[in-house]
Amino acid sequence: MAVTAPRLVASDLDGTLVRSDLSVSDRTRAALARVEEGGALFVMVTGRPPRWMAPVAEATGHRGLAVCANGALVYDLHTEQVVRSSVLSAAVAAEVVEALRQDLPGIAFAVEKAPVDGVPGGFAREPVYVPRWDNGEVAVEDVDVMVSGGAVKLLARQEDMGSDELLAAARACLGPAAELTHSSADGLLEISAPGVSKASGLASLAQEWGVDASEVVAFGDMPNDLPMLVWAGHAVGMANAHPQVLASVDEVTGTNDEDGVAQVLERWF
Repeated sequence: MAVTAPRLVASDLDGTLVRSDLSVSDRTRAALARVEEGGALFVMVTGRPPRWMAPVAEATGHRGLAVCANGALVYDLHTEQVVRSSVLSAAVAAEVVEALRQDLPGIAFAVEKAPVDGVPGGFAREPVYVPRWDNGEVAVEDVDVMVSGGAVKLLARQEDMGSDELLAAARACLGPAAELTHSSADGLLEISAPGVSKASGLASLAQEWGVDASEVVAFGDMPNDLPMLVWAGHAVGMANAHPQVLASVDEVTGTNDEDGVAQVLERWF
């Protein structure tokens, strides 16, 4: 258990900081305020795209930088601008699609499009891709059109597989060609540029701010959080976390619905 108060607090959102009803509790909001009042930095590190950040930013009062799309984007919550991006190139995305189609017949694709001039891109899917959530305005396009400008995140859905099984199959197929992970159980694969993860996005900010990994506490619940949790000096998993997360962290706190993040932060702040 970490004894010294962290200089940087990094937290995943869904399943971690945010409750199952998508709210942020008063207790958690108060804990985050004390983090910043105590002189520490707070960073949201999420698989969400920037367009999904406004509600949680408003709920927490946080207007700093966030790491979005599993590390591919650094997003300024105050100006609502992307300040840094690491994009999966069109060429690599096309190769990934072709390889997965050969090995996993029936797989369907969607993309979070790359930002242009600091403005976040939108969501596009091929006709056979069935989304599980409301993405607002959606472009329905052929895959080659979708990836022609590169992708912040390429999404692949296989309806008859769980996400753990799909991730294992994709890694066997693609090797190091791209960064592969998932954050759900329903057969959805999240694909980023090689070397891009929540850890890479967070580490770049920590370096700019002069914060060492040993001075960071990170919270998460799903496999897409694992790189960040392994990198951070003190890793905390939620009681509702994926088994791989529970096996990798320094401590386990309460669930996201039990204010597990606040339970830990209140030790220091």
